[in-house]
Amino acid sequence: MTRPRIGLSARVTGEPGKQQTGVHVDYAHSIRSAGGVPLILPPAMGLEAVAEALAACHGLLLTGGEDVAPGSYGAAGEGFTKATDPARDAFEMALFAATREAGLPVLAICRGFQLVNVALGGTLWQDLPRERPSHLDHDKGESWDVRTHHVRLVAGSRTAQALGIDLMLTNSFHHQAVKDLAPALEATAVADDGLIEGAEGTPDGPWLVGVQWHPESFWQDGEAVDGGLFAAFVEAAREWDQTGSAGRGHPGAPGSGRSLQFPENALG
Repeated sequence: MTRPRIGLSARVTGEPGKQQTGVHVDYAHSIRSAGGVPLILPPAMGLEAVAEALAACHGLLLTGGEDVAPGSYGAAGEGFTKATDPARDAFEMALFAATREAGLPVLAICRGFQLVNVALGGTLWQDLPRERPSHLDHDKGESWDVRTHHVRLVAGSRTAQALGIDLMLTNSFHHQAVKDLAPALEATAVADDGLIEGAEGTPDGPWLVGVQWHPESFWQDGEAVDGGLFAAFVEAAREWDQTGSAGRGHPGAPGSGRSLQFPENALG
């Protein structure tokens, strides 16, 4: 059986003239360990190539990275954001829109979760320490595989079923987070201070799960429950390949009846 191909949204780093594009290797390892084939999707391909790129994929992983630009959720910049990349925002918004149209499974991690919330009409806290002070430190700045605070999961949710537990210790590296949850999402993971740490689409809709922590950091730990999230995601991609694609077709694929259009020069 062909292994599901998972598109991983990439970022651009480095100074002009020395820039690179890619993802943290832990994302690729996590997909491979779960039985999928990771395919890197760089913003440099341009919005016009999004549909063609996703035609080769059975699922999309939206990865972590820069802050989402406040203007994308109708907020004024308060000087709280750190690095932003509007071109990446536009690229990933286009990726997500295409997967929604085709019904592809989506796993969104950290920034990816925030971007999904914004794409569906939600808003973000621009800086937790200044806008939402808490007894919890959500940005510990320690090793990525150090667990720092608890997250309680909603029983019966896709996230809880994938992880096999309803309370877990997570790693935490973020200063932004979901403020107003998008109407199309249901909160399925909450920290002890009430901050939303995970959400997903409705049970009758396409497989969509977002988490604020970084489960990919534990891919080398065979006993970590975090791998269950990637296993469930890859399995959803396999099921989409076997059943969902027959009814929907890949975005922009021949015979699908779809032709996705995005603004010219949207990447600047």
